Amino acid sequence: MSPTQEQRAEAALAAAEGWPGVREAETIRCLDLPGSALAVRRRAAERDELEPALLVHGLGGSSRNWSALMERLAGTVECEALDLPGFGASPPPDDGDYSVAGHTRAVLRYLAASDRGPVHLLGNSLGGAVATRVAALRPDLIRTLTLISPALPERRPQRAVLPTALLAAPGVAGLVRRMTRESSLEQRARGILQLCYGDPARIAPEELRAAIEELERRQSLPYFWDSLSRSARGIVNSYTLGGQYSLWRQAERVLAPTLLVYGGRDRVVSYRMADRAAAAFGRSRLLALPDAGHMAMMEYPEAVADAFRELLADTGAEPAPSPRLPGQGTRPAAEAPGS
Repeated sequence: MSPTQEQRAEAALAAAEGWPGVREAETIRCLDLPGSALAVRRRAAERDELEPALLVHGLGGSSRNWSALMERLAGTVECEALDLPGFGASPPPDDGDYSVAGHTRAVLRYLAASDRGPVHLLGNSLGGAVATRVAALRPDLIRTLTLISPALPERRPQRAVLPTALLAAPGVAGLVRRMTRESSLEQRARGILQLCYGDPARIAPEELRAAIEELERRQSLPYFWDSLSRSARGIVNSYTLGGQYSLWRQAERVLAPTLLVYGGRDRVVSYRMADRAAAAFGRSRLLALPDAGHMAMMEYPEAVADAFRELLADTGAEPAPSPRLPGQGTRPAAEAPGS
């Protein structure tokens, strides 16, 4: 039996209370929407009347993945990061739909309910695929689009991502759950971060602690493995769609100025995909970070923040940033790294 709207809202509020990893100047609130309730992390802006930004995390992640970047953008945009249904402090969707289309509907419902659009939309990995669909379907809601290692279909997936892809197969999530029982929370949290960082030495102790605490909280939720496996299946299924539903075809429909961020040491989304992405998104620029992994907004938040401010400056929304460090710069799409 599906929960009532009141029960769902109460469950979401209970999940958000005392959620680990909430930094100073951040708050988490719950918003009850048709079909789901969403937890939303907000960073206090440094001044009034800043334009709104919405940030969408990747598979297995949460709104906490954006904290470092939100801190650095507090004087540039008003940041909110949501927990997709079934992740972070958000309960599962009523219909159990964890497809890319299902997550896209959740984001669109949030934008409609919050009345914050048009927004600067940022997405990482699965969140990048979702953000691409949102921008293609509702260009009126998007000011700019920033995609960090977006999960767009690859002909040759990275080897490191194969275990995650296997979660999409029925029954595999239960097997993985049993296999990881002997591992400590620290080992599991560290393994996830090491997969996503280009240089594991850049994992700060406080980040590891927050990851351990959040993993402990999330694994206590009865739907943890279900949301993970079904969302993995949703990504795999999205890669098989053709025609107008293809993610690459949707990328070609995006009208918003787009910043693409790719890491040279990304073991989840290949650095080689930067060329194709730059060609697909018509108004795009590329930030190439040779030493970054899959979550550049956590590993190199300053570089990503600088590139984002540069995007806004060029679209008339923000003054130009200070010069960036050598080797970390945005390039025109034509100069994206070769395959």
